[in-house]
Amino acid sequence: MNPIVVAVASVIVAFFVGAIPFGVLVSRAFYATDLRTSGSGNIGAANALRTLGKRGAVAVLVLDALKGIAPTLAAGALGGPVPATLAAFAAVVGHCWSPFLGFKGGKGVATLLGTVIALWWPAGLAFALVWIAAVVGCGYASVSSMAASVAMAPVLWFGLGPAGFVYGVVSALVIIYRHRENLDRLRRGTENRFSLLKAGRQS
Repeated sequence: MNPIVVAVASVIVAFFVGAIPFGVLVSRAFYATDLRTSGSGNIGAANALRTLGKRGAVAVLVLDALKGIAPTLAAGALGGPVPATLAAFAAVVGHCWSPFLGFKGGKGVATLLGTVIALWWPAGLAFALVWIAAVVGCGYASVSSMAASVAMAPVLWFGLGPAGFVYGVVSALVIIYRHRENLDRLRRGTENRFSLLKAGRQS
């Protein structure tokens, strides 16, 4: 199969898979609410935990991660590491700027986690360890997400070489950009703290 065709097809499919707004679908179908109008308004797992509770948050986290895992694995099987990293990036972008939500979306963290698991599973473990250590240390999910994302560039370099490093850098830049409002709140001292032990209104 033509590698250019594989790469282009992988990007298109991954973008639309990544764009599926599972946070909105889960909250509306099972909790009679909409994450976009609840809590922080974000459609990701952190807001789902505050708004929907533990089960809703786990569902959103797993589904958003699968959006990264599935197209990345498929692209890697068909074309190797370069199409895989392109598909991974497209999935993250699709989540952040979903055409199904008027090109709005989430922060991309869970989908990024899914992509790094698919690219090189030890990177997924490293992501989780950095995220947990940071949230325990500082108490902010936003800081933890950005720290774990930034850590992926050197980790993926070790696992995949230059393609992994480039993906780690560009995906981290997207995650940081998507957290720009959180950065502003951190500067003003108004960012909400996050606890792994607390759930939202339902468990």
